[in-house]
Amino acid sequence: KELLKKFENFRNEFETEKIPLPLPYSGFFGYTSYNAVSIFDEISLKRNQGEIPEMIYSFYSLILIINHFNDELFIFSNAASEKEAEEKLQKLIRLLENKSIPSFAFRANEKETSDCTDEEYLEMVKKGKQHCKRGDVFQIVLSRRFKKEFTGDEFEVYRALRNVNPSPYLYYFDFGNFKLFGSSPEAQLVIKKGIAEIHPIAGTLKRTGEDEKDILLAEELKQNEKENAEHIMLVDLARNDLSRHCKKVKVEKLREIQFYSHVIHLVSKVTGELKAGADVYSVMKDSFPAGTLSGAPKHKAMQLISEYEHSSRGFYGGAVGFIGTDGSFNHAIVIRSFFSKENTLYYRAGAGVVNASDEQSELNEVNNKVGAMRKAIKSANQKFLCEN
Repeated sequence: KELLKKFENFRNEFETEKIPLPLPYSGFFGYTSYNAVSIFDEISLKRNQGEIPEMIYSFYSLILIINHFNDELFIFSNAASEKEAEEKLQKLIRLLENKSIPSFAFRANEKETSDCTDEEYLEMVKKGKQHCKRGDVFQIVLSRRFKKEFTGDEFEVYRALRNVNPSPYLYYFDFGNFKLFGSSPEAQLVIKKGIAEIHPIAGTLKRTGEDEKDILLAEELKQNEKENAEHIMLVDLARNDLSRHCKKVKVEKLREIQFYSHVIHLVSKVTGELKAGADVYSVMKDSFPAGTLSGAPKHKAMQLISEYEHSSRGFYGGAVGFIGTDGSFNHAIVIRSFFSKENTLYYRAGAGVVNASDEQSELNEVNNKVGAMRKAIKSANQKFLCEN
């Protein structure tokens, strides 16, 4: 609470000229890792040696926004004076006019490793089911980590991921000694003009690659008793999270089918009006992490996740996005994403486990979700092979 209050006070020190554009131009861009939940809640989580900071948010002096549909470029300068802003803009324009930008090809190692074997993951799911049966949790999301070494520029993987798995949230953050990039389909929390939104995604089937078959699969997903029970449980959790700081909480969309490159998802939309005195940090704290990446009840699910998963989650299941100086908030859940450090790509996927889960089906779901990331690596690698 003390840390978030300091963050809010720091944010309030900034005053920006209001520009009539529906674009994020004044605020903080960054991330909150899954492990940051220990800042908001009294819980001990598994950690790896040499972990990245749990939260990083930056206020950038220059922001470029490109509207690809209209071929428009907007440049925003945050500066203390008009003269300083103009100097920064002119420097940026000179950089944009420079066409000699170096590029470095991406080459991945053939070997992919994981923090657990398929058999160990199946055993983890079995233990999760036992906790559901005993009533410790109703649902728990259990994940596994993959990694692959590489040389060259991992930005090529991000470019490939955008094409392989286009999603509402696309991001690439370069923090110097590590990078975070991804293509996330799911909002963690959105707040705009006093309205808060959570978009739970739960319920997954693998796409076949044939549209007619996928339409039939989507209908099958909507009728699947286990997937729907799991989805409704997480919609109720989202309603509960928003109810702490919102009034008039309602489900605007329920079990809507959405198609992605490798999977079909069930998606809902829960909204609420912020109560008087509520701030974005309180809503964030009490809705973090997303129930779709932890389980229900959250606290017990997170304790079990820390006990059974074979490595620290780090970014996975955290949030990445924008906090506006105007009180707006827009973050994606860090899924379908890569963490890059010391020429190694780390990526992760999980599945929601309930009492009715089938162990092999949950393992298949993990592989289906990680499929887009594997394809992006393969595509970036093939580009290198074609050019050489």
